[in-house]
Amino acid sequence: MIRLNLILFAVTIAMALGVVTAQYKARKLYFELDRQEMLTKQYMTEYDQLQIEQSTWAMHSRLEEFATERLHMRSPSMQQTQVIAVDMPAIP
Repeated sequence: MIRLNLILFAVTIAMALGVVTAQYKARKLYFELDRQEMLTKQYMTEYDQLQIEQSTWAMHSRLEEFATERLHMRSPSMQQTQVIAVDMPAIP
């Protein structure tokens, strides 16, 4: 009887240690998940800001201003423009 009690006691201790270990791992993984979600939110915010910045830099008026002021480019006049007609074959 005492032997059975010792075996049951050892099994109970082992199960308790298993539960504690499982809870510790679950808690650790939960904190890691929370940290990763915060990083995801930060990256999404940064991504949105970069998209806004990219759209600002790529605006037509900004590109035109850059071309005229810094590169000294200008639109061609009507005399410099030549229109070429291309005959397209009919699509059956």
